[in-house]
Amino acid sequence: MQPAHTESPVEAQNESHNKAHNKPAAASAIIGRIKNIGPLIGLIALCIVGTLLNHDFATVDNMMNVLTRTAFIGIIAVGMTFVIISGGIDLSVGSMAGLIAGSMIYFMNMLMHGVGGMHLNPTTIVVLGIVLALVLGSVFGLIHGLLITKGKIEPFIVTLGTLGIFRAFLTYLADGGALTLDNQLSDLYSPVYYKNLLGVPIPIWIFLLVAIGGAVILNRTTFGRHVQAIGSNEQVSRYAAVRVDMVKISTYIFLGLCVGVATILYVPRLGSASPTTGLLWELEAIAAVVVGGTALKGGEGRIVGTVIGAILLSVISNILNLTSIISVYLNAAVQGIVIIAVAFLQGSRR
Repeated sequence: MQPAHTESPVEAQNESHNKAHNKPAAASAIIGRIKNIGPLIGLIALCIVGTLLNHDFATVDNMMNVLTRTAFIGIIAVGMTFVIISGGIDLSVGSMAGLIAGSMIYFMNMLMHGVGGMHLNPTTIVVLGIVLALVLGSVFGLIHGLLITKGKIEPFIVTLGTLGIFRAFLTYLADGGALTLDNQLSDLYSPVYYKNLLGVPIPIWIFLLVAIGGAVILNRTTFGRHVQAIGSNEQVSRYAAVRVDMVKISTYIFLGLCVGVATILYVPRLGSASPTTGLLWELEAIAAVVVGGTALKGGEGRIVGTVIGAILLSVISNILNLTSIISVYLNAAVQGIVIIAVAFLQGSRR
């Protein structure tokens, strides 16, 4: 008969130590889960408040309107999430979107009037305009990435400079006024924004696809892991043979592509671009990212959080519009306060 096992003093001490060590880890895990669902809780609370303040808030039409308007900023914010997680920032996305929109309209109108005696089919012209938006977004992102990595210039300085450059070229193209899309092209192009698919506006579908694609890339690919590693510690990533410059450049190209996609959806909405197009979009995109839980210092972040953050900001704006609690002209001030508050909370956790 085997003797019953008795716990030695050393084993008892180790078990006691492990229990003491596991308690803070468990508490940290719970805090982490709460932090992850914090934006969702805030969004639900806002929706309840909005419904109580105005019954029109909870209608399907209003929800679709909010989500459609969220699509532009949300798509840009998905790209911005990659840049911020890698430790960068882009202050020029609003001006970039404005210049891409102006260039698209200018280019499509020029083709509509014929080039070298040639006249293209309107559908072909719209397709070429869409291709131009994606190419311009990629090229602008590539320029940002090269200046930051090879030129050794701070992202803040680079994108602050291009913010002014993009806006100035847009003003030049529009001759200080507005660029308006040809009527025939506008009629052909408008379904991209105004049509529904299964009862859901097309911009929402595009936003959903971009968000899912971004989440898969960030969480399921080597590139995504490298983006997070660079944001956590760039020097260690270099020692680990991560191609830091290439990854950083790629994040800016991806952001440029997202700006291009958002602009493709924006142009058919109004059919025009002016020097104020895309004004403060950079503020809204950065706010959506940080509200969604992505650390401004880089290294961690979630696409789902960014999507919730973008919707949350749109809901705040929608509630302000419906209830007139404060002037709609103060929407940007509210977003600025949200950014500062979230950045403060992130800093206090470090």
